[in-house]
Amino acid sequence: MLQLSELRYSNENEVEELSQLACLSLSDDEASSEKNSGSVPEKAGYPDPVYIMAANVFQGIRIEKSPEKVLIKYGNKPLLALFESEDESFQRSSYELAFSALKYQDILETILIDSYIVPSTTIPDHLNSLIIVMLYDFQDRKFQARLLSDNKESIAEVQEVENLLNSSKTKLAAALARCRIRHDALSIYHILPETVRNQELRASTLPLYAWINTCKISPEEVYHNLKKKGYNRVKCVSHMGGKVFAVDQHCYDVLIFPSHLKSDLLNIDLFKDYKLIFQDKSRSLAVHSVKAFLNMDDDVLMVNTGSWYTAAHMSILTNNNATKIFVCGVQSQTKHPDLKNLFTKMGCENIEILPETFLDIDSRDNRLQKVKVVLLLPRCSGLGVSNPVEFILNEHADTDLLKDFSQGSTSEDKLNVLVQQQYKQLTHAMKFTKAQAVVYCTCSVYPEENEAVIKKALELQALGTKVQPYRLSPPVLPLCSLKDIQLSADKCFRMEPSETTNGCFLSVLTRERDPSETVSVKDVLARAAAKGLLDGIELGKPPKREKKKKSKTTLPKASATNTNSIQLKIAAFLNRETNANINQSETSTMKTPLAQKSTTQVGSSSQVRKPKPATSPLVPTFVKNTPPSRPYERRSNFMRPRPEDRMVVLKPVEIVLPPVTFPYSAPQGVRPQTLAPCFYYRWAGPKPVMSGYLPTTSLTRKGEKPKNSPSSLLRRRQPWL
Repeated sequence: MLQLSELRYSNENEVEELSQLACLSLSDDEASSEKNSGSVPEKAGYPDPVYIMAANVFQGIRIEKSPEKVLIKYGNKPLLALFESEDESFQRSSYELAFSALKYQDILETILIDSYIVPSTTIPDHLNSLIIVMLYDFQDRKFQARLLSDNKESIAEVQEVENLLNSSKTKLAAALARCRIRHDALSIYHILPETVRNQELRASTLPLYAWINTCKISPEEVYHNLKKKGYNRVKCVSHMGGKVFAVDQHCYDVLIFPSHLKSDLLNIDLFKDYKLIFQDKSRSLAVHSVKAFLNMDDDVLMVNTGSWYTAAHMSILTNNNATKIFVCGVQSQTKHPDLKNLFTKMGCENIEILPETFLDIDSRDNRLQKVKVVLLLPRCSGLGVSNPVEFILNEHADTDLLKDFSQGSTSEDKLNVLVQQQYKQLTHAMKFTKAQAVVYCTCSVYPEENEAVIKKALELQALGTKVQPYRLSPPVLPLCSLKDIQLSADKCFRMEPSETTNGCFLSVLTRERDPSETVSVKDVLARAAAKGLLDGIELGKPPKREKKKKSKTTLPKASATNTNSIQLKIAAFLNRETNANINQSETSTMKTPLAQKSTTQVGSSSQVRKPKPATSPLVPTFVKNTPPSRPYERRSNFMRPRPEDRMVVLKPVEIVLPPVTFPYSAPQGVRPQTLAPCFYYRWAGPKPVMSGYLPTTSLTRKGEKPKNSPSSLLRRRQPWL
């Protein structure tokens, strides 16, 4: 009897040692992950409703095996939930628990079989999903009991499974230790496929991206508020630690934070008041690409937006325009009041929700006649995302994505189905005759969902007589590194999954506007003024001149007819003035060479000695109220003036003339410093302008005062008015 009792005691010690070994390995692995995150949270378990929701999610995404390999039967009956919470933290905990159980499904099933719990219990099959998710959490807590407050409501099924696991924790720990020994792994984490482990590593280091709601606050105010909260601005996101943030290089209104600061950031007013909104960077890239192709009153059609924050961001970027944002694909009409309330809080006033699905919308719908850009965010495999749970919650993606991530790839059959859906949506977007651009964005790393879909749609597009064909155009986004340039060599913008960003593919299809729909600048300004977008801005200025002919020496067109009489009088005066100047300057020009030192080429500047005040009997009295003239600048060729030099305000009368120079005199009470006689260029057909046509300035002797002759005064050709 003594030997039998000692043997039983020895077996119990061995089981206890295996249990401690299992706990030690789990502790080492968790300590490493907690060290990376910078915090050591105490795991106390989840409330009962979280287990129920996680079990139902796991039931829908679990890996189904062939009949000969089935170890545990799960049944088809879902668990009855007492309530469905819309709380984000509740849903996140449920999805994360279900996803973790899915990744370790084979190991957890082996532990239940090896410990003889499943065959020996009378628990029905539909509770096996609950056993799996609770077993994962039980071993994650190192087989310690839950610590819950007394006011938490309990669920009978959860209590039944918990009592079963607590009574068998020694057997479960031993079975876990044997599983690790068979796989020669320090912990069950190392049993996972390498692709899944790399994805989890990226998810643990991926920074947070948040865009600024510029309808509520300016970027400078955000920087100031964050600085008061102890956050310091840095230039690079690599190895960010502490309370820091950076501005994204591709999107000027997107900020980047370290991942461990999320709980702290959610408690500040900037996020509570919807002044900063967390969202994946790929969605910000998409809306900024759309914004680059919009005019003042163009509309946008958004397809498969996923998160409503994407539509809100698009609305914020077009807040100063007359743009309307159409969003299609709302599955439930009951969500409309909540969405309108959300948009009101965020300051979005130009969003209209369409109840139809995208493929059911007629491309000739009267509501969409002003749509110029279609933003297509198709349902995709999403394997470019590092954290699938966050992607599902934020973008309302299908939970089937968790199954693909648990395996590290997407099945070929599912990929073919997704590709067909993406192609149908893209070709339907290209049928909108008024649209001028289609922005296509995915979070997939498969070429079949990206380049192949774009190429096929362009090759098989229907060509008509009234619309121009689509072509591939580079997105209007800054390329901030050599890697960006290399990945965008084929006019498509890409980001590979990394420790700092999720994967992203973005392509833009554009086509030329129908010439019959060309709108003049005057019409655009008139429509903008009618909508109240130009309040306080005067539109009394005349329109710009028509484009000049290619020849630089072609005679410009005359001004408006209402100034013809004035121009004739001025031309007669200039003729008389010029003839007198030529007669007086013939003698001086015969004796002295051309005075080139007083002139400069285009783009250069020089200072000229100013002659003493002089008067000329040829100067009429009506110009004495005009400002003094400027030194003459010689041009090597007659180039078209820059836009900022075209409009010159002349007082008291504004006159449009060919290149001429008016005589000026200083205002009354001020002695004039420089006096320039009138001069104009004589045009005799489209001949090249020679230097001999330019006015010359007589060179004065040393110590001699400048003469009062017009040929000795400075002259300057005025630009086109």
